[in-house]
Amino acid sequence: MKKLNEICFIVQARVNSERVPKKMIRNFAGTTLVDIMLGKLVESKLIPNEQIYFSVYDKELIDIGNKYNINIFNRSYKSANIDGGMDVMFEWYNKLPYKYVILVHSCQPLIKIDTIEKFLQKYMSISEDGLLGVIEKKNYFWNKNGNMLNKWPEGEDLINTKAVEVTYEAAHCLYGAKMSSIGEGVFAGSYRKVNDPVLFPVSEFESFDIDYDWQFKLAESI
Repeated sequence: MKKLNEICFIVQARVNSERVPKKMIRNFAGTTLVDIMLGKLVESKLIPNEQIYFSVYDKELIDIGNKYNINIFNRSYKSANIDGGMDVMFEWYNKLPYKYVILVHSCQPLIKIDTIEKFLQKYMSISEDGLLGVIEKKNYFWNKNGNMLNKWPEGEDLINTKAVEVTYEAAHCLYGAKMSSIGEGVFAGSYRKVNDPVLFPVSEFESFDIDYDWQFKLAESI
């Protein structure tokens, strides 16, 4: 089991988004995506503010982070601007005095603080190092060769999503990981064996991810 004081919470952001320019600091319903996420975390009754880190390089983001009672981790230019390995992207892994980390993405403005807190509680309750937010799916999937990836429901003749077995899709919003594993090239599980990582279902609505301009506008309207 894990202790709360062993876990830090990291929100990581950068300005140079290619598909949605400056999406982290662009006006979003009168605020910004990072303001929404940081505001949720600091209002949590469970997450200590002193264990929250905002990993950023750009001055615009640092200025936003300084409005909140949290820590600023000074992300390097390379980490924020050049696609590199895990040790570059998550360069804080051997610089912060914590055994575990929960990484919270700020591109999902609809996620509730209650969900984040439940993720934390789940992570503290398990012995495994990796916990991953996922979306539950009841659908049929094929690979590029046309082979069905699901097991066809026994006794079914038609494509019936009510009968199909549940599968899970990465939600890209919540990750729990052991700090030292990042230095070994493993983040939030190895993904090569059962329950590694442990899966944590998040609603598809809450995990709505902003990767494109139409998604930004849709989430803003919601």
